[in-house]
Amino acid sequence: MLDADRSEHGFVMNLTRVWAHQPDVHRAYVALVTSAADAAGLSVRDRGVLVTALASTMGDAYCSLAWGGRLAAEVGEATAVAVLAGSDEGLDDREQALAAWARAVARDPSGTTAQDVDRLRAVGLSDAEVVAATVYVAARLAFSSVNDALGARPDAGLRASAPPGVVAAITWGRPIEPDEPAERS
Repeated sequence: MLDADRSEHGFVMNLTRVWAHQPDVHRAYVALVTSAADAAGLSVRDRGVLVTALASTMGDAYCSLAWGGRLAAEVGEATAVAVLAGSDEGLDDREQALAAWARAVARDPSGTTAQDVDRLRAVGLSDAEVVAATVYVAARLAFSSVNDALGARPDAGLRASAPPGVVAAITWGRPIEPDEPAERS
């Protein structure tokens, strides 16, 4: 896991240091979110909307930064910042419905309504896709919860790769590392 991070990012991510203690559990998590995303027909852009919306709602700076940066690459900095702020300006109807669903599940899963699900159906999701998208959101919430609970700080390398507006919008959660840490194994 550490070597894969070095190869892909040029550094070992703090969340990888957490999950490296349980690589089999991490592999199972990756299989779950990949399967759920595929079953829901989620594009990278859709996943960016979902994760950015849920992470900002739950106050997870790490995933807000990582996925806010990815979302900015897909939709532009201003729209990514809007999703982080909860306004969703710049998203189409489908993406707005996905963002609203992710926030509702993150905020109060027991408080979702039939109208919330109907909004997803109205933008083209089948019942099977709604279930799969919900599994995706719930699994991402669990992932964020583990990272946050075990103290994983957003990496300085993520700050360096994210647009300035995305970085500035994230005022919650654990602070971003002040600079790139010395390499640890």
